Amino acid sequence: RKKLKSTSKYIYQTLFLNGENSDIKICALGEEWNLHKIYLCQSGYFSSMFSGSWKESSMNVIELEIPDQNIDIEALQVAFGSLYRDDVLIKPSRVVALLAAACMLQLDGLIQQCGETMKETINAKTVCGYYNSAGTYGLDSVKKKCLEWLLNNLMTHQSVELFKELSINLMKQLISSSNLFVMQVEMDVYTALKKWMFLQLVPSWNGSLKQLLAEADAWFAKRRKDFEDDTAFLESEQGSAFLSVFTHLRLQYIISDLASARIIERDCLIPSEWLSSVYKQQWFAMLRAEQDNDIGPQEINKEELEGNSMRCGRKLAKDGDYCWRWTGFNFGFDLLVTYTNRYIIFKRNTLNQPCSGSVSLQPRRNIAFRLRLASFDSSGKIICSRTTGYRILTLEKDQEEIVMNLDSRLLIFPLYICCNFLYTSPEKKAD
Repeated sequence: RKKLKSTSKYIYQTLFLNGENSDIKICALGEEWNLHKIYLCQSGYFSSMFSGSWKESSMNVIELEIPDQNIDIEALQVAFGSLYRDDVLIKPSRVVALLAAACMLQLDGLIQQCGETMKETINAKTVCGYYNSAGTYGLDSVKKKCLEWLLNNLMTHQSVELFKELSINLMKQLISSSNLFVMQVEMDVYTALKKWMFLQLVPSWNGSLKQLLAEADAWFAKRRKDFEDDTAFLESEQGSAFLSVFTHLRLQYIISDLASARIIERDCLIPSEWLSSVYKQQWFAMLRAEQDNDIGPQEINKEELEGNSMRCGRKLAKDGDYCWRWTGFNFGFDLLVTYTNRYIIFKRNTLNQPCSGSVSLQPRRNIAFRLRLASFDSSGKIICSRTTGYRILTLEKDQEEIVMNLDSRLLIFPLYICCNFLYTSPEKKAD
């Protein structure tokens, strides 16, 4: 039996592609489309044009001005065609151009479909373009998804191409966020910023991610020799554009580790006034912990935790038993983290295991924290995730506590663990 062509396909072929019984011609970008007013009125743009007292409402040929450079002939073809069919197949490589055309023509359904396509196809190659387009065309939900993807992947899945594409304003948002998935410690955030800044200054550089840090260090070392005084790079004319990004580094967690502090001083990227202020801040925090018997945070202060918590992370490549500590002076609180038998355990190490730096012997110490873990697919999309939310944990000497129990559905390796910690109470301001 002969299969009948569906009504939708017939309409699309006969009326749109063939232009039969057309009552209006649309001209744009050197191309012509023989269309139908009754179908064009599905577009807010044409509906207003035909129903008002505009001169175009009585014209049979309309010349469209296309002010948006993102719109091309192919995008207009798909946008006009969508008025004659039930569904549209949107290629990720064409979605931005189609979104631009849909916004100009006020095709709400097509705009929504473009947004859904963008959300489903975010990856390292598309994320920056999608983020910028979402901002231009008012797709807040897409913008939010792109930001989430970047917070999860900037540090966990670094790439030269992504560093090149990230704007100063976007990088500032990422670095300031407590939701940045940091691997391993704050010093690694500084190192990533150094690589990113080098690529912004030398966008023509082509090499592998493994070569990038050495190249960046060599480039900045050469610039240091060019300065006759001890001016920090960020205070120079070339570096001043990046000041606003580096202000969001949590330097107090970098200078608490000797090796990291030496690198910071050697690089001479950061103004000495910033560092002097942080050294002073940390010294007073240490004195409070040692002499004022500061036992740590007493209550959840979300603003303090999000703005000033220590950000650190760990990648578990496969299942097994792991135990580690994040380096740095944590005011006498030596925290051991253990992953074993699907449990994540925090232990306050006081007497049992040696550690560098002094250890607090106070009977009880508090720590404010949030623990997150996630697994990602090949495009950087989260497969599964879990969080404790912000909590306060009170630990006695050498006491350990289970902070998360993972069910088997979450055990997709590699597993990324990210923590936010606050070891001391905020400094009380004098009235």
